[in-house]
Amino acid sequence: MESAALTDPMETPEPASLGWLGIVRLGLVQTCLGAIVVMMTSTINRVMIVELLLPAIVPGLLMALHHAVQILRPAWGYRADIGGRRTPWIIGGMGLLALGGFGAAVATAWMSAHLLAGMALAVFAFLLIGLGVGAAGTSVLTMLASCVVPRRRAAAATIVWVMMIFGFAITAPLAGHFLDPFTNERLILVTGGVCAIAFSLSCLAVRGVEDRVAHIAASASRSHAARREKPPFREAIGQIWNEPAARRFTIFIFVSMLAYSAQELIIEPYAGLVFSMTPGTTTKLAGVQHGGVLIGMLSVAFLASIAGVGTLGAWTVGGCVASALSLAALAAGPFMGPDYPLRAVIFALGVSNGAFAVSAIGSMMALAGAGAASREGTRMGLWGAAQAIAFGVGGFLGTAAVDVARHVLSEPSLAYASVFIAEALLFLASAVLAGRLTNHNASSGLSADMTRKTSPIAAGT
Repeated sequence: MESAALTDPMETPEPASLGWLGIVRLGLVQTCLGAIVVMMTSTINRVMIVELLLPAIVPGLLMALHHAVQILRPAWGYRADIGGRRTPWIIGGMGLLALGGFGAAVATAWMSAHLLAGMALAVFAFLLIGLGVGAAGTSVLTMLASCVVPRRRAAAATIVWVMMIFGFAITAPLAGHFLDPFTNERLILVTGGVCAIAFSLSCLAVRGVEDRVAHIAASASRSHAARREKPPFREAIGQIWNEPAARRFTIFIFVSMLAYSAQELIIEPYAGLVFSMTPGTTTKLAGVQHGGVLIGMLSVAFLASIAGVGTLGAWTVGGCVASALSLAALAAGPFMGPDYPLRAVIFALGVSNGAFAVSAIGSMMALAGAGAASREGTRMGLWGAAQAIAFGVGGFLGTAAVDVARHVLSEPSLAYASVFIAEALLFLASAVLAGRLTNHNASSGLSADMTRKTSPIAAGT
């Protein structure tokens, strides 16, 4: 059970917890994190494939590497559960992320003259990116779970996640504007500028936030330790995996994120190779997609909380099905003529992804404090690791599948279409898993509670 210092309003006055301003400041860290990451998944990825004519599997392996490092997330979450300051982890993680992002841009430019040397630097840079994302992201979520009163957690999760998507949506079009006409020097300058601004804003945003709630966290840790000694890491993970709801949700996260990530690294090269778009234009296209994700999240939050339309499970299933249909439409693009509305289809894909993502976030925050013991950080670390592994595998399989399909089918349009269809099938499988998860939660009494906690209005906003 959660510590009374965090859950009992009679013992802990609400003003002493992390307030809305503190939540928004942590969300700004996520915005900065997203700003750097989108440069890797969109611009750097596209330049390697289109401008440098490298196989799509090259950026796929690099992205898989940065996700593989994040398998350490459960251990970081476990340490956060034990206690200690999280601000150094956030600042240190953002510093590693900024260095890695800038290094990736330098490495990509270097590849045009010295391929092997550039590749070696890129491997090191993406390792730093993975360490930075894992350390900063896990610590932010754990601080939210442990220092935000329960009735605000769902709203806090929505705010922070939306702000991260906003980082994607605002950075991509702005960076795309300054990248044209494209040169390696512009790539380094624009990426370096994004990384420097993101790191500086993160440091300012997180400064002093933890100090205002440190006494609460310390009190909770002492109270919890007085009742029960913390189990070893392996035992804690084993206990969480034996919880049916946590285990089923982990599997759903893995499959749905596999479907989502398999598309992420191939949409911009697809637009460049099949529709002859420039680097700046395709980077702006990434902004359209992430803008759609943002609108999808906000729309579902509004409809579910204010209008009372649908349930958590229904929106999750619907978002997965809509994502599958959007990918099928994307696959049909090259065969529909020159007036095909590519931007509109990619926007629809983003809206669909946002709908299922915000529902999954609500489930995550509701389940984080559930179970036999209060181990928010460990649970979030487990789900973060499942997501990271899925992203790594999905990014690799998506790019590898494109390379294989292009070799077999010769036409880029056919190759990309076949991969998009495969991803659509994965989303349909995710919809089935989400439906089963909803039925399980309903039978165990969790469904209504999770639906209530997902609503920002019900959460007390």
